[in-house]
Amino acid sequence: MAAPGQWSTGLCDCGEDCSNCCLTFWCPCITFGRIAEVLDKGTTCKRPCSCMYRSKLRKQYMLSEKPCNDCLVHCCCESCALCQEYRELKHRGFEPSLGWEGNLARQNQGIVMPPVGAGEMKR
Repeated sequence: MAAPGQWSTGLCDCGEDCSNCCLTFWCPCITFGRIAEVLDKGTTCKRPCSCMYRSKLRKQYMLSEKPCNDCLVHCCCESCALCQEYRELKHRGFEPSLGWEGNLARQNQGIVMPPVGAGEMKR
């Protein structure tokens, strides 16, 4: 687990999850949709502004705004930002490809996930 305020992986560590890196390169909206689904706890409307979800992820897990502000990160390197956010959710016990309901089902089946903070993984 990453130290408080630190991302679990770097912005350019896309090679740590090659399958997601390839998916994000060819179909970034799929990765974005998966991130939004988990962060919005299944109630997402798939708003197109992906930097808003980076901000939401950072606030939810108290991550630092590095290497620069969220909109600039997404503007300069959208694919790297999406890959990093996807990896962050995976490192925190989510499987973004399952969506919110799939992650709830995993939790209810007793699959071990890291503890979550107040208001997380609830209906």
